Amino acid sequence: MADTEIASHTLEWMKRISAKLDNIGLELGDMKLRLSAVEDHMSGLTVSNAGITHRLDRVEGRLDRMERRLELRDGQ
Repeated sequence: MADTEIASHTLEWMKRISAKLDNIGLELGDMKLRLSAVEDHMSGLTVSNAGITHRLDRVEGRLDRMERRLELRDGQ
């Protein structure tokens, strides 16, 4: 094989590797976007859960007061 053929084959392989790396870079960018969306969704769920817990605590407090007024508690 002549030096020019070796150089030609090497250049061809380098072009293929470069194209594959470009494709991997695009896929990595897409994965970063999807991960960001998942993180945003998880933070929204956390905020929602905190709101539900707060509201449940308020309802529990109101129920405690009603039980005291109506004398429905056992042994208290």
